[in-house]
Amino acid sequence: MEQLESLYEKVTDADVRAAADAMVANGMRDAGYVYVNIDDGWQGARLPDGTIQSNARFPDMKALADYVHSRGLKLGIYSSPGPKTCAKFEGSYGHEEQDARTYAAWGVDYLKYDLCSYGEILRNVGNGDVAAAFDLQREAYRKMHDALVATGRPIVFSVCQYGMNSVWKWGPEVGGNLWRTTGDITDKYDRMSLIGFQQAGLAKYARPGQWNDPDMLEIGNGGMTEDEYKTHISLWAILAAPLFAGNDLSKVKPEDLAILRNRSAIAIDQDPLGRQGDRVSAVGPFEIWAKPLAHGRMAIGLFNRGELSDTMTVDLRGLGFSGTVHLQNIWSANDSRSSGSFSARIPKHGVVLLVAYP
Repeated sequence: MEQLESLYEKVTDADVRAAADAMVANGMRDAGYVYVNIDDGWQGARLPDGTIQSNARFPDMKALADYVHSRGLKLGIYSSPGPKTCAKFEGSYGHEEQDARTYAAWGVDYLKYDLCSYGEILRNVGNGDVAAAFDLQREAYRKMHDALVATGRPIVFSVCQYGMNSVWKWGPEVGGNLWRTTGDITDKYDRMSLIGFQQAGLAKYARPGQWNDPDMLEIGNGGMTEDEYKTHISLWAILAAPLFAGNDLSKVKPEDLAILRNRSAIAIDQDPLGRQGDRVSAVGPFEIWAKPLAHGRMAIGLFNRGELSDTMTVDLRGLGFSGTVHLQNIWSANDSRSSGSFSARIPKHGVVLLVAYP
């Protein structure tokens, strides 16, 4: 998925079309990226009857959706359960059914529903009654989900409230297809690794059609090294996380595009078994993560979070393998076989990502 957040409030119809064209031209679509998602800033004023309008930068949303669809892609849009979005544009408060019908009529395929100003409403509930505020928050998301379903158009529903109140426990109840588990990511290794590695323990809450979302990929924005970007997508793949490219695909460097388009990493993320991976061990800065895959295979990530390169070893027998194991190394051509353990030297902030099978 391409998410047009880098342009934020200045995004235009032309930017969305250009993103769709770029995804076709550079192979992102064929690698499996399907949605072009517009973030905050597309909204205009409401008509007297309350119907939401797009602003002057988006003169015809139906025509835009038709264009995106013509490129073999899908269109995503953004709103909030509050009166205003994070950028102070029109939210959906009091207009949920009306907005859902409008999105469906335009041909929208995905809605990110961001808490934003609804937080103010929650803070004013019952003189600080936490339980009442929690119930109200869940009801706000359930209301929009029900409105989307009532349109009859399949629209992916993204619950965005930054992981508060352990959303992974109740996201499915309100119809979420995915839910943000954290605050916003940035293009810095420290922030990315904090968000990614704190997903440990959440695997049991994910299943096909209902996913934990640790926010978008920052690959290509220039704030991390190549090794750090490989760590980024490797960890997200093991997490079965939704893969949103948060960079400008019209200007992406070949080395960054190669990471984003790595079909083996994407295949791990999109594996049909539909299982999220989890942490196997953590010793100092060294972490091993594993994800069960279809056909008895397993994705294994050896992550070096330290500041120096070092050798890491994984015990394959401890992961349930016996006999000879074939190891496909995703980021190199150095495939191998082992009957017990696997060792590799890993650069600082780097990763070795493997697919293991008998």
